[in-house]
Amino acid sequence: MANKKPASGRSINTTPQSIALIGMPGSGKSTLGVLLAKKLGWYFIDTDIGIQTAAGITLQEIIDDQGYLYLRTLEEQTLLHVPLPNNVIATGGSAVYSAAGMAHIKSLAKVVYLQVSVDELERRIDDYGQRGIARRPDQTFEDLYLEREPLYRQYADIVIDCADASTQKITANLLLALKL
Repeated sequence: MANKKPASGRSINTTPQSIALIGMPGSGKSTLGVLLAKKLGWYFIDTDIGIQTAAGITLQEIIDDQGYLYLRTLEEQTLLHVPLPNNVIATGGSAVYSAAGMAHIKSLAKVVYLQVSVDELERRIDDYGQRGIARRPDQTFEDLYLEREPLYRQYADIVIDCADASTQKITANLLLALKL
């Protein structure tokens, strides 16, 4: 972060930092994002909700009408236009497929990968077929996990293990890891 010293000699932060949460559907990005934004007094942005609001239909309807690749295109456009200063951003699970979108996010945000095992994710998600997950029609959830997991790690500044902990404990661990 860039700092300037005014006449008083105290540093002023001139580059506000945001936090972007990445991870699989069901990893807790939206839930933890709201809690984190409340703790920090920042705005919360959920890119999936932004896409749905702009399109006027659900993510699943976008996939059904125009395909999963079109949803990924909408996600990239949303990532490229998300305002960054002092926001907690819950990205869609497929955000990591967009190099341009992730470069924009990483330019001003700490990127946090919420890591959850595939078994736990499958327990959490009961509407896999209707959830609006950008995936090939023949792709299993486990295959999708194995495809995305290296991308999440590639873009992450911080990895938070979300296994066997309450949302409050994970939020506390996240704040500690972010040194906030």
